[in-house]
Amino acid sequence: MSSRALEQKHKFSMKDVLLWTTGDPPKPGPRRVGIHTSTAGGVAMAAERAYRLGANAFQIFSSSPRQWKPSSLAPAQCDEVRRLREKYEIAPLAIHTSYLVNLASATPEFHRKSVEAFRGELERAVALGAEFLVLHPGSFRGRSREEGLVLVARSIAEAAQGLVLEKSNLKVLLENTAGAEFSLGGSFDQVAQLLEFLRPVCPVGACIDTCHTYVSGYDIVSETGWQQTMQKLDQTIGLNNVLVWHCNDAKDDLGSKRDRHEHIGKGTIGLEPFRRLLNDPRTEHAAFIAETPIDEIRDDLRNVERLKSLVEVPGTTTRKRA
Repeated sequence: MSSRALEQKHKFSMKDVLLWTTGDPPKPGPRRVGIHTSTAGGVAMAAERAYRLGANAFQIFSSSPRQWKPSSLAPAQCDEVRRLREKYEIAPLAIHTSYLVNLASATPEFHRKSVEAFRGELERAVALGAEFLVLHPGSFRGRSREEGLVLVARSIAEAAQGLVLEKSNLKVLLENTAGAEFSLGGSFDQVAQLLEFLRPVCPVGACIDTCHTYVSGYDIVSETGWQQTMQKLDQTIGLNNVLVWHCNDAKDDLGSKRDRHEHIGKGTIGLEPFRRLLNDPRTEHAAFIAETPIDEIRDDLRNVERLKSLVEVPGTTTRKRA
């Protein structure tokens, strides 16, 4: 199908890689590097987009992130995702939970809908064969922080009841947040505490967002700050438990608590922290997934390529700094 036909059939944006890509895609690098990709046209198209961008890992929403009504996934769609991932050797697949879900909500109706929605997220993740389901812990407004943490753990246990997640290879990853008032997960200690609560409930790990880390108050830009931050992360969550890094530059300053992502190397974090991250032996088991904006055609490709270019392969000449 031609690019024009695709655009008309699925109402794709002209920024979509499926419309502008030609020839063979860029080759993946030695690290698992990817980006959040659109499911427009069907969930399997996200895997195709990741491949066209030269990614060997990717993240999606399994349903609309801003609607309670879930999308239905036919078995054939799930099978096609698995087929394309195997064909293109793309792993892991991370699914990001809907923005609406707040498992710490003090409003009974909202909390009930959040638990039901998260149950759906778990079911779709298992059906798609995803390795990770990424969750923002939520807002504890109207409760104490401790009450919020306990409720999140109890809510996940309720949502997962009857699902044998251990046999599915799916792990729930708790993502650190930007540290806004009432948000859970704004510090490594909070994420670590919630992981402890959840370990008896389901397979868990952590997702660390570089933008959230920086704007919540952890200095990852200076060499000293970087070393101190990584030491703190290892002492609390454990670097071996960080299975996904959301690689996002930031539009705002250290400690600003403002969650606004910027293109890699174009924000207040800059390139060097990403170079350190991608070449640290303690992180080589993880996937590195960008959630950067697509302001112009090929922005997604540029961000993936920039991350890949920062990886220094042993035995080769160090790459020129991007």
